[in-house]
Amino acid sequence: MPDQELDRRQLFQQASALIAGTAAAGLNTAQAQEGTPNARLFPGFKVSNIQTSGATIHVVSGGQGPPLLLLHGAPQSHATWYKIAPDLAKDYTLVIADLRGYGDSSKPEGGKNHENYSKRAMALDGVEVMKSFGFEKFALVGHDRGARVGHRMALDHPEKVIKLVVIDVVPTYKLFQNVTKQFATAYYHWFFLIQPAPFPETLINNSLEFYMGRGNSEAHAEYVRTFRNPGTVHAMCEDYRAAASIDLEHDEADMSRKVECPLLALWAANGAMGRMYDVLATWKDRATNASGKGLPGGHSLQETTPDQTLAELRAFLRS
Repeated sequence: MPDQELDRRQLFQQASALIAGTAAAGLNTAQAQEGTPNARLFPGFKVSNIQTSGATIHVVSGGQGPPLLLLHGAPQSHATWYKIAPDLAKDYTLVIADLRGYGDSSKPEGGKNHENYSKRAMALDGVEVMKSFGFEKFALVGHDRGARVGHRMALDHPEKVIKLVVIDVVPTYKLFQNVTKQFATAYYHWFFLIQPAPFPETLINNSLEFYMGRGNSEAHAEYVRTFRNPGTVHAMCEDYRAAASIDLEHDEADMSRKVECPLLALWAANGAMGRMYDVLATWKDRATNASGKGLPGGHSLQETTPDQTLAELRAFLRS
């Protein structure tokens, strides 16, 4: 739609103000130090801690060009984008955030009906983070939980999100309203994590490395590091509890509305999501302009199939 588009030159001008705008806002920004995980995973990027109205959000940022917000899934952090961020940064100013509760972002209390971990609250974090960098409009790529935040952001702030990419998800409302044996088996954790505290938290904290699984990447080591904080485990549970409560209320209230900006859905063609759902048809029901395709690889396409994922992102963002 015309009012959703932003001239590339204007976006580039916004991007060029990144460093000046950050300093002017008095943000806690520091160059990643050599030898730290951020420096190794995101060389040349800067580290910030941005205070929003509801949390402190840990961010790495860098690159040049139009602004692009990247949001991760669970149980991950911003580190999940380390394979594709350096290439994307050649053409885009990247803002790569830890969702509230995850990574090194703050972990607020859950609040009434888990409202502080609603996708609405997380989406507002993203909007406020981008505003702190001087970006009023931007594209967004979200994986897993980050895609659910992106879906809510595009509904709540349609004037902000000019393009949206969702990786390996269908809408939360669709999942809970169509529970099947396949879904309950493949996504058993959805029903485990929503149990009242401290049941899932206790079991996970007592067997953290077993729960997180094995991995030999530095990104996986980062996930384990941040989940050694019991507050991160609790926040993840609150995120899923919100999905089964207040998020459904918000989604039900917006069933007559669709995402207005162009939307690209990518999914693991041989993964659980691709086997259980017609992913593209589902998103076409929820967006006015949806396209997409299945890719080889696992749930975290940005890690398992980075080259193909990068190619699809570039083609969509340039279109």
